[in-house]
This record gives sequence, C-alpha cells and structure tokens, in this order.
Amino acid sequence: MKKIKIFLMCLGAGTAIGCSDLSDINENPNNVSATHPQLLLTEAAYRAFQVEGTGPMYASRMLVQTDGENNYQYYNWNQGSFDDYNRLRDITKMMEEANRIESNTYKALAKFLRSYYFFNLTLTFGDVPYSDALKGESEQVYTPVYDTQKDVFTGILKELEEANNLLRDNNEIIAGDIIYHGDPAKWRKLINVFRLKVLLTLSGKVSDTELNVSNTFASIFNNQPRIESNDDNGQLVFIDQDGSRYTEFNSSSYGSGMYMDSTFVKSLQDRKDPRLFIFCTTTKNAKEAGLGEDDFNAYEGGNPLAPYAEVNDKAARGDVSKVNLRYSTDPTTEPHNILSYSETEFILAEAALRGWIASDAKMHYENGVKASFEFYNDYAKGYASYVDSQSAENYLSEPLVSFDNATTYEDQLALIITQKYLTSFLQSGWRAYFDQLRTGYPEFIYNNGSTPPTRWIYPQSEYIQNTENVSEAITRQFGGGNDKIRETPWWLQ
Repeated sequence: MKKIKIFLMCLGAGTAIGCSDLSDINENPNNVSATHPQLLLTEAAYRAFQVEGTGPMYASRMLVQTDGENNYQYYNWNQGSFDDYNRLRDITKMMEEANRIESNTYKALAKFLRSYYFFNLTLTFGDVPYSDALKGESEQVYTPVYDTQKDVFTGILKELEEANNLLRDNNEIIAGDIIYHGDPAKWRKLINVFRLKVLLTLSGKVSDTELNVSNTFASIFNNQPRIESNDDNGQLVFIDQDGSRYTEFNSSSYGSGMYMDSTFVKSLQDRKDPRLFIFCTTTKNAKEAGLGEDDFNAYEGGNPLAPYAEVNDKAARGDVSKVNLRYSTDPTTEPHNILSYSETEFILAEAALRGWIASDAKMHYENGVKASFEFYNDYAKGYASYVDSQSAENYLSEPLVSFDNATTYEDQLALIITQKYLTSFLQSGWRAYFDQLRTGYPEFIYNNGSTPPTRWIYPQSEYIQNTENVSEAITRQFGGGNDKIRETPWWLQ
C-alpha cells in the first residue's frame, strides 16, 4: 500500500517535477554536500593563525599569576588536548573539496595546514595518530594507531615538500585567502620556511641518515623561495569587526591577577631593549614617581618561583608591571605571526652557525633583530620612535646584543636563541618553549625537582576510547605506565 501511494504521488506531480527519487526531492538545501574549498580555507586559516593565548608565556617565563597557582608557571601541568584533530577534520574536508574540483592550490594549502597541526601535536605529546587519523568518515577507523614521532616528522616533511611542488608555477589567485590575499608565491615562501623550521627542530637528529636533516635544509635554502621581508610574514592582520578582532581583545585573563615575569623584564632591561616599553606598563610606583615609559628603571616583574601570594603582595604595593593595555584594549593591535621574517632569519642564523648552510650567521642574526624592530615600528601604535631603524642599529651595539662579543659557538647560539625568544611575546605560540627544550637557551629558572616539562600527558578520552593504541604508544616510547610530563620524547633524545 505504501508503494502505491508513493507511485500515485509521483504520477500526480509528474507535470511539475517529473518522477524523481523522493530522496532528491526532499533534500535539505541547508545540508550542502559539496562546497568550494575557499570557504573552508578562510575559517581554517583564521583559526590556525590566531594568538595561542597566555599559556605559552607563563611556561616561557614572561608572565606570572598573583591570584592563584598557574600550572604553566609552576611547570605542573598534566594532560594535553587533542582539539587540533577537530581543526584537522576541517582541513580533511578542505582536501576532499580540493580534490573534487582538481585544484592543486587548495591541495597545497591543505597539506600545509595539516603539517602545521601535526607538528604542534607531535611536539606536544610525542607519538600521535597520523597515518590512520581522520579516517572515521571515509574508512570507519575510529581507533587510529599511533605513529612513531619519527614517522610523523617524516610525513610532515613529505607533505610540505608536496605542497611546495603543487604551488610551483601556479599563478592561480586563491579565493578565500585572508593571509596573503590570494598570492600563491607568498604561500610557497611560508611553506618552505616552515620546512626549514621543522628540520631545525630536528637538530638533535643530524646524524640520522634517513632524515638527512642538514643536507635537506641546505637544499631548500639554496633552491627554494623563502620569506625575505616582513611583507612575506605568515601573519593574520586583525580588523575592527565582529569575529575579526585581535584574539586577546577584551580577554578577561588580563585582569587583576596577571603580571610580568621578573626574569623576562630583566632580560630586556639588561640589553636596554626598547621593546620592553611595547610589551608592558611601568609599575604604579614608578608612574607616581614621575618616571617616563622610556625609563628602564620604571619596570619590574614578579618572581616566577615565589608563592603567588608573595608576588601578589608585591603587586599590591605597586611594584610589578602589567602587560601593556593595548593587547586587551586595541581590537587591531599587531598581527599574529605563526612564522615571520624575523624568525626566518634566526632560523638561518642558527643553521649557518651549525654549518648547515654557507652563509653568515651574524648577518642573519642582525637581520632578525632589525626585522623585529621594523615589525613593531609598523604596528605598535604610539611606539614607533622606540623601534625605528636607528634604534635597531644602536641596540645591536649593546654589549649583551652585539654578535661580535660572542666569541664561542655556545655564546653565539645563546645569543641567537635569546633574541629569537625576545620576539615571541604574544607571537608564535609555544615556539620559544620548544626552542628552550631543544637548545637550553635562554635559561628558565625553576624550583628544585620542577624542571621544564618535555611533553603533555595524553588526553583521558584516549584512555577510554582508544585504550589499546595509546597504551602501545606509551610503552613503545617510555615503558609501561610512564605517560608523564618529564618523559623524553624521540625528538629530544
């Protein structure tokens, strides 16, 4: 009887719609099965290029908390998050749509964004699901195996190489591109420098012939386009519109309990670094005493090792600087970089120092410092005079900044990494922290028994939903039951 009714319905409507399958007739127009990848790119890029919040700055000795114990400040965090896999699901859809319309450009950007997220994931945990990940919809794989960290890094480098090749001789204007406004040549530069960044992260694996780290780095440096000025920065520029404002604008975390770390403030003071005036405010007592914002003595931080109540008392007395208000009150403060010209030059300076490339470490080091000053000269409203080109030249002659004063390999490496660190205030996420784990520079102070953690514990959800595979990964890396924050992952061994 049901089939007869359907037939009559179809027959009666035939003059208007023909005898179509009812599943087609009743298709919900709001559930679109296909879309152009440009729509996915806009959202994916906006999420990937956001400021990563204040967590990395507590861990990297830039901030202290006075109204409670901050886990990042005291190096006692536990489980990390697999939220990046949610972002990767969007990238997977973007790749599917790129394949559907046969667009090498969008395939390349999807590969870059995949590499970016997997790079962050593997540095956070160690071994992670990679080759088997994100196959729930396509292949019903809901409990993916964990790839070794070496295999994840190998896959990342392969995908980045493929992304670069897909963009070679590609002049297609990229619709939906909020980073480079449709310019594939600039994306290619970013992709290649990200390859260099990944390779430098593996500086401890230079003897691994399969990875061939130093030779691959040199080949990219010599043969591929790369970021050459601040105009090439991989950055998100914010605008004063709902949903497009600076990530930390109106953030409640900049309230009464967040202050500057004394070790970070002192690093800037010792070097007479004018970026201090851009990053934070003078103390209340210094302001009341009439000290100007360009007086290095007007700034002070809180001890990151002291009990938070002790630092709170110091702050209540008016002797601790806060983060510059422009970060939480200006909806269009400086762009956020996931990879800048400044970082590029510091990467090249370290590679030259290590002998990976035939280039001048001092030149790249100084270029990195100048690029940072130029960046703030362009974007830090009201502070341009502190970071103009002459200020950069003067700064480079300071005793603790001058490359000529660093006469040993270790001194020069410390100089490069420290300057790279000083550019990372609300920039580049966890980069400075991972650089410190890799090189030991700059030195982070810590309480006895509380060394900087080397990783995060796997999410509880993996223990519940993917028990066998996460257990195997832990045993393979650290021995049974040793999913701890101070276990040493492969990249640091």
